Amino acid sequence: MGTDTGFRLPRIYLPRPEVDLKKWAVVACDQYTSEPEYWRKVEREVADAPSSLHLIFPEAYLGSADAPARIRKIQESMRSYLTNALLYERAGAIYVERTLGQRIRRGLMLELDLEHYDFGTGSTSLIRPTEGTMIARLAPRIEVRRGAELELPHILVLIDDPAHTVIEPLGAARQTLQKLYETDLMFDGGRVAGYAVDAARSDRAVQALLALARPQAFAARYGVPVETPPMLFAVGDGNHSLATAKSLWDSVKGAVGMNHPSRYALVEVENIHDPALEFAPIHRLLFGVSADVRDALAETFGSRFSCTDVPSAAAMRQRVHATRDARHAAGVIGPGARLSVIEIASPQSTLAVGTLQPFIDRFIEQGGATHIDYVHGDDVLERLASNDGNVGIHLAAVGKSDLLRMVVHEGALPRKTFSMGEANEKRFYIEARRISKPDDTAATR
Repeated sequence: MGTDTGFRLPRIYLPRPEVDLKKWAVVACDQYTSEPEYWRKVEREVADAPSSLHLIFPEAYLGSADAPARIRKIQESMRSYLTNALLYERAGAIYVERTLGQRIRRGLMLELDLEHYDFGTGSTSLIRPTEGTMIARLAPRIEVRRGAELELPHILVLIDDPAHTVIEPLGAARQTLQKLYETDLMFDGGRVAGYAVDAARSDRAVQALLALARPQAFAARYGVPVETPPMLFAVGDGNHSLATAKSLWDSVKGAVGMNHPSRYALVEVENIHDPALEFAPIHRLLFGVSADVRDALAETFGSRFSCTDVPSAAAMRQRVHATRDARHAAGVIGPGARLSVIEIASPQSTLAVGTLQPFIDRFIEQGGATHIDYVHGDDVLERLASNDGNVGIHLAAVGKSDLLRMVVHEGALPRKTFSMGEANEKRFYIEARRISKPDDTAATR
């Protein structure tokens, strides 16, 4: 593989066999951001055991007074784990199976070349975001990554492989692959296992990926002119994490050179056609609400807006999900016990989130609420929206069959449009990758 492919086979650090993997593996740091009690429960479960918890910054604590001390401790833990050989390095792709109830979701660990990634509006790069990037959210994440010895990935990247040529053949051969790890995951996370992919099967997977990126195949898949720049990888989860890696790489590459390990980012690649891959909505939770959201919606959308109160959360969800594309619908939860379904006729955007997010941004800018969080899970939204001063906006899920076509034809979707599963289904950290060199200078610190 040359530098024009956009990816390469990885070099991965894994915990030594004596490490308790159930305590090692914790969920993606950008989950449960409005539920710090979840992370306190993880801290009690892990205690002082070797764990990826000590190598990440749970974003529930971003902005806390002790953030600089947390970052220093994370980086000290990385150096300690490397010095004390708690991790070992191996070269080559890893096939991953995540068991979630009766579903088994399949993935392949690869390194993506950040030189082929552009998270800007209208990106036409080989690796593209599926959602808009909130630039203001990158700065604290860059500080966590700057000076880190390791990266631990929770990024899930999608490929459009309807013939199942890349990942699924590895699953069919699983019994012949060397198992590298397997563990139950804490707090209803299911189970995960990783298998070493041998050289011959790795080569077949690489060739299948390259075939997906051929201009003629891409043009036929999406009904675009053959000269259209192809998209091979679409960032499904972890848009901001990959954008963080890209931003830091762009800032240091002049000093460290183009062969530096921070040019690449470790990700798990999944096929959007995997039947075990389910999309879930990301809801909006407004805090410090001081104005009537429904009145503001009526003022903004005028005669195109309607609002109907409903007797239960179940009725609200059913009506939102039954609304057709000619109208956009969402649930409004709160203040208090009030539940409504709002509908907007003749929408200008393809998706309801595209219609409502600009309204929410203006509502906050004008003082109607103090801030927003992006919440996974219907039950979580309903519980948090019941707190004083909060209002929840319940959104329907995006159909995964439409996602990549919309990205190719329309560009990145509005920020936080969808989620690949609920919070407990997100990626748990197992693997790590070194992003520093022993002779790194202050340019990367």
